[in-house]
Parts: sequence; C-alpha cells; structure tokens
Amino acid sequence: MPNHFAMMLAAENPVLIFITRIFTPDPFQGIYKPNSFDLFVLVPYFTILIILAILGVHRYYMMYLYYRNRTPRLSPIQDVPVPLGKFSDLPRVTIQLPIFNERYVAERMIEEACKIEYPSERLDIQVLDDSTDETAALARDCVERYAALGHPITYLHRTNREGYKAGALAEGLLQAKGEFVAIFDADFLPPADFLARTIDHFTDPKVALVQTRWTYLNRHFSWLTEVQAILLDGHFVYEHIARTKTGRFFNFNGTAGIWRRVAIDQAGGWEHDTLTEDADLSYRAQLLGWKFVYRPDIECLSELPVEMNAFKTQQARWAKGLIQVGMKILPRVLRSDAPRHVKTEAFYHMTANLSYPLMIVLALLSFPAMIIRFYQGWFQMLYIDLPLMAAATLSVSAFYMGSQRELFPDDWKRSFRYLPLILATGVGLTLTNSWAVFEALMGKQSEFVRTPKYSLEAQRNQTGRSVGPRFFRNVYRKRAHWVAMLEVALGVYFLYTVYFAIASANYATAFFLSLFVLGYLGTGLISLFQGRWDRWSEAVTSVAASIQNAARFALRLFHRA
Repeated sequence: MPNHFAMMLAAENPVLIFITRIFTPDPFQGIYKPNSFDLFVLVPYFTILIILAILGVHRYYMMYLYYRNRTPRLSPIQDVPVPLGKFSDLPRVTIQLPIFNERYVAERMIEEACKIEYPSERLDIQVLDDSTDETAALARDCVERYAALGHPITYLHRTNREGYKAGALAEGLLQAKGEFVAIFDADFLPPADFLARTIDHFTDPKVALVQTRWTYLNRHFSWLTEVQAILLDGHFVYEHIARTKTGRFFNFNGTAGIWRRVAIDQAGGWEHDTLTEDADLSYRAQLLGWKFVYRPDIECLSELPVEMNAFKTQQARWAKGLIQVGMKILPRVLRSDAPRHVKTEAFYHMTANLSYPLMIVLALLSFPAMIIRFYQGWFQMLYIDLPLMAAATLSVSAFYMGSQRELFPDDWKRSFRYLPLILATGVGLTLTNSWAVFEALMGKQSEFVRTPKYSLEAQRNQTGRSVGPRFFRNVYRKRAHWVAMLEVALGVYFLYTVYFAIASANYATAFFLSLFVLGYLGTGLISLFQGRWDRWSEAVTSVAASIQNAARFALRLFHRA
C-alpha cells in the first residue's frame, strides 16, 4: 500500500518515479514481462559483455603491475635492468636479416646493419633473401659492395619459400657461426651500439633473449600510423614491462632482439606451423626455464604500414598466429609446474584475440538489446550495462593514453585527439581478425603474408617532394578483401542504430554505437578506395606540376618580350 501511494504522488514527476522504482521491491511490476525472445538476446549479450569487461579489468591489472613494480621517479626508458657483468672476451654474434620482396627497404636495412659497432672478426651478417622480384638483385649487389669494403656479410638466397620467415631463419642457422643471433626485419634500423648495449646481459647463463623497444620512422605520417604507434606503445610499455618485472612469460617480437643460440636449439628451433613463430619459440624456451630480458631504453627504428589493407593483413596474421600458438602451447603451459600467475597471464595473452568474434556478436546484438532494455527501463542500463561497457572500453583509453604519458611526459596530451580513432580502429579490425581467428580454430594453414614497407623518407629525398599519405611509389599494394564490403554494410547498419538511439533519447548508447559506425564504415571505405585515392592524388599532382611548368614558361616568354 505505501508503494502504491508513493507511485500516485510521483505520477507527475519523472524524477520521483525514478527514485521510487529504485527502492520498490519489484520496480517492473506491471511495466515489463520477460519473454523467450528477450532471453535469447539478453543472455548472450550479457555473457559477452561480462567477458569483455573481464578482459578490460585485465588491462587495468597490467597497469597496476607496471606501476607497483616500477622505480619511483624513473621513466620506462630509465628504469632498466643492468647486466650481471661484462664479457672480457666478446663472443661471436650472427646478425640475420630475413627479407622477401622488399625492394624499397632492402638496401637501407643492409647499410644500417653494416654500421653496427662490433669487432668484425667476432661478427657475421646474413642476408636471408626469399625474394622473387628485383629485390634479389638489389640485395645481392648491396651485399657484394659491402663485402668488398671488408664487412663480414654474406648473401643467402632460397629458391623456395618453405617455412616462410621461420624457414629462412632456420636455414640461416645451419651456416651461422655465432653463439648469439640478432634478428632484424627488413624495415628495421638498429642503432650502431645495439650489440654493445645488449650483449653483456648474456653474462647471466640463464638469459636466452634480450628484446628491445620499437620506435617508428613514420609515426607522424598519417592518422593511421599515429594510431598504430600508440597501440604498439601500450604493448611495449605496460605489457612487456609488467610481465618481465613480475616473472611472467613475455614473447620475442620477431625482430629487434638477440637470442642465445643454444636456447633456440634446446627449445626445438624455429618451427613454421604457426604464423607467429616468434611467440611459439618464446614460450617453448621459457617453459624450459630460460629467462628473457627487456630493454625499453634501446630504441630500434622501424616503419609502420601506411595502407589500411596492409595494416589489416598484418593484424590478422598476428591474431591468427597467436591463436595457433595458444592451441599448440597453452595445454603445455597449463600442465607445467610454472606458478599460477604465470599460467594465468599466458592464458590471457594467447586467448585475447577471441575477443574479436565476441565483439561482432555483441555489436549485432546491441540493437535488439537496446530496444529490450529501453522497455525494461533506462535506469537498469545506467546501473548494469554502463559499468560493464565502461570496464570494457574505458580500460582501452586508460591503457593507451597512460602509455603515452609514460613515454612522452611533456607531450602526451596530444594523443587524446587520436583516442576516438583508436577505439574505432579496434572495432574496424574485428571482421578481418575474427576471420583469422576462425581459420586458426579450424586448423586452416595459410601463407605468411608479409607487410610491405616503402622507405618513404628515401622516396622524398629522391623525388624532391613531400611524400604524404596519398602519394608514394608502391608496387606491393594490397587489394581490398571481400570483408571490406561487409564492413561497409555493418557501418550502414550501425548508422541506423545510432539514429534509433537518438530518436529514443538513448544518447549514451548512441555515442557508444557511433564508434562502430566510424570503425566499420571508415575501415571498409578506406580499404575499398585507398588505391583510387592514391591514383587520383598522383594525377592531381602531375596536373598541378604541368600547370606550374607552363606558367613558368609563359613568364619567361613574357620577360623576354
């Protein structure tokens, strides 16, 4: 009876209605009755939302581990491990440079490798070339030129691509002379003192790997490269440092690192049954008790993908490869005698990409769930849906913006302008990465598709003009996958859901769903039309140059007259 009287008093006041419903034992009596369709939508909706929220909480936990274990008042590039001692007699080192059809960056990579400061009698450099285009001739000529100058460099070319990068590295090891093996991908520029700053860590006989931090030549090239740099910074700051400082397993990143040769051999060598051979070998070695060292203060310059299709291909390869490694290695990790916190982190690491198909299902369910939740009462969404969404999405913002503050304390706030694009890009990757995850789960093997790089700075120096996001030489352009059409369709679908949310005054949900519009519609359209934009830009640039030349010619005639 008191509840009935309170409802009568609040009949004309929506605020009182809201308060009354909160404190009424059954706030939905006479308002909403659940049915089987609602349960069919809401059960998977909340299940997925809870899983994604747990993954979000894990990001917060990695940040907690990072801050708890860092040295106060020191930045990530100051708080670094110190070698146990120094080699009195420097060991022999082999540098491996695997390449495949990298005409734009192959010579630059070889030149930079030859600048590394180390006694030449203790060093040998291998160019492991699987190229099938003019890269082979360019690389061979460059190697011969530097060999003639006295550099200990050799050129090894395979006529088949068996095992892809892992196969090339394994074949190179058969001829390697070094006790330690440094590896650099084609687009990486190692600092001259790379070996001088890393080699002494191996005075500890338990150390198998020293990994260094990636930095980027073309970080400010476009919004896409800015977003990629921020995403990778989060990985190299919070994840790597938190894992290594707390004794958890972390993985070699495939490049910009140096291995102990015996650790590679004991772990079973390079295997090519996954697309991320680096993570595979990393876990196998650490399960044997080998230690890894991370040096965030040693920066290795690299080049980020500048095309959406190339970026998506790279991310799909990483997503598929890590799921493959999980299926192969995770049972072994869980059966091992490693501590529970190590096993738990390995589980999170190797299964994290399962979130991509879950995000697609959540996205498709969001529209019917929004309608159902609207009839249940918006205050339910405020107290249930919103905290779960916040745990799933705000953790992304904190994770990546926090890493920028750690790396760039004086200039980190400029990264905020890219935050909506970071969130939207994560959404836009869900289709291609989900397809890759399903292929991995079904056991489908696929080709190792390398990510093309273009040495944009060199192109600018050669052509004498600025090389911007819409103009650069490119013979390796990736074609748009059919998934791009589906991305556009999903973008249109979410555009309608945003309209519906605004029309029903559900503004918080509308903001959340707008990220799906930007993510799907943006990545889909850019994937479909990036090649045309480049050709149009080139045509416009050519026409502008012709007009400029004609104007100069006319002015010269005028002055002569």
